[in-house]
Amino acid sequence: MIADQFPWLTAIILLPLIGSVFIPVLPDKDGKVVRLYALGVAIADFGLMCYAFWKHYDPSSASFQLAEKYAWVPQLNFNWAVSVDGISVPLVLLAGLVTTLAIFAAWQVNIKPRLFYFLMLVLYSAEIGVFVAQDLLLFFIMWEIELVPVYLLVSIWGGQKRRYAATKFLLYTAAASIFILVAALGMAVYGNNMTFDVVELAMKDYPLALELPLYAGLLIAFGVKLAVFPLHTWLPDAHGEASAPVSMILAGVLLKMGGYGLIRLNLELLGDAHIYFAPMLAIMGVVNIIYGGLNSLAQSNMKRRLAYSSVSHMGFVLLGIASFTDLGVSGAMLQMISHGLIAAALFFLAGVTYDRTHTLIMDKMGGVGQVMPKVFALFTIAAMASLALPGMSGFASELAVFVGVTTSDIYSSTFCTVTVFLAAVGIILTPIYLLSMLRQVFYGSGAALTCDIDNAGSENQDDEGAVCFGTDCALPTEAVYEDARPREVFIAACFLVLVIGIGFYPKLATQMYDVKTVALNAQIRQSYTVISQKNPQIYAKGFLLPQIAESDAAPVLGIVNSKGVGGRG
Repeated sequence: MIADQFPWLTAIILLPLIGSVFIPVLPDKDGKVVRLYALGVAIADFGLMCYAFWKHYDPSSASFQLAEKYAWVPQLNFNWAVSVDGISVPLVLLAGLVTTLAIFAAWQVNIKPRLFYFLMLVLYSAEIGVFVAQDLLLFFIMWEIELVPVYLLVSIWGGQKRRYAATKFLLYTAAASIFILVAALGMAVYGNNMTFDVVELAMKDYPLALELPLYAGLLIAFGVKLAVFPLHTWLPDAHGEASAPVSMILAGVLLKMGGYGLIRLNLELLGDAHIYFAPMLAIMGVVNIIYGGLNSLAQSNMKRRLAYSSVSHMGFVLLGIASFTDLGVSGAMLQMISHGLIAAALFFLAGVTYDRTHTLIMDKMGGVGQVMPKVFALFTIAAMASLALPGMSGFASELAVFVGVTTSDIYSSTFCTVTVFLAAVGIILTPIYLLSMLRQVFYGSGAALTCDIDNAGSENQDDEGAVCFGTDCALPTEAVYEDARPREVFIAACFLVLVIGIGFYPKLATQMYDVKTVALNAQIRQSYTVISQKNPQIYAKGFLLPQIAESDAAPVLGIVNSKGVGGRG
């Protein structure tokens, strides 16, 4: 009984935040105590969320669970309201895992370690808060809190252009988040009662004239975070300058906030407007896939190549959200989970490689696999997962999106064919730029063959044991190209085991959210039924097929709002 009444979600949010408060007063001189303490807090929080969801979350229910609600500012009807459902649970677990391993990956931070780990724990709390907030004003506050630690983590522990990259990130995301606040206020004040609660907002009967601008504003806000073209330009700069642990969080968690927002607010609260915007989302998804792939192929900087790869892969999330099929929406969720694991592993291994080579320019590497076979093997597995090799989670998620779009009975066959064909271009581009990266970094390049050992700048220039990597030469006694340490192998393995496990048995992930995504898609299809009955010519001819399946003729969820459309949540 006590366990059922315990505020699990509040504890999960506040534990890292409270833990961060004690970092400045810990007795520590060289940072060892602080890093162990921060890692301990992160592990404890991840363990707490695993226990809470294992014991108290029911994946067979599409409703909000573990709900907590405490009055905060009664005058505004602003509450500390948190809960989880199938959309948020897997992303909370993803955030907990990625952030915990990112703290473990930052083991060698020796510049202001107290501040670094303090910011990491604050960021941890904000991430969880975004995914579990049931009050839109609380969601906005958590969204804003997350920006500050990321800005400082990039601007202090980043590369040469770190301040430019951090400022660009802050300006883009802070400016875009204004749309979240405006939309929250617009939805809250509409109607007879002012409320920010997602469940209550879902029951309001918004006119289409209000839903459309609200949807557009939220699409801009979440499009920036999801790195949707042309709102993506902050991402390559941020990744290129951020340290590996911060890049892990950027790719593994922060991008997913944009996808989560689209599903939670645009899809769930503004379903009627989604009917009008869905074709645009599909087109934007295709543009993201092709544009990201082509730009990734053109990059010589390893992390910028991986950043544009993320832009490409997020296009599949947009396609799945726009598919009007259970499998497509499920694929969008699986793509966010899969990419979060794969991208975090790739950026971590890019950092491991940089620690040895001290460069991110692939033309200056080459042949690294000769002396770092473990790094080479781990990097290859992660790259294979990213290019959607069968047996990896990337294959399962992208296949679900492709099949979902192809089998959509809402879109016309012409639209589905063209969309799938163009998206397939991304499938072709992905192995090209990833295998090319592996070849340049690990197998060697033309530069490696012309490395002048005799001019290596060492006293023993004639030593035949000299090591060459691209244009850099060093004798074995001077080389720092050591293979992956046990800690680094463990971190990469944590990601890759899950990637392979989900690839062979996708239900490991999908069982957490399938009931919710099915109910959510049924709600959207019901909205489409109602709207197309009133306006059969809503869509441009040749793009969508305004035929209504008989199974969609009646409300599909247990709650019906005043529109006659299946209620949300």
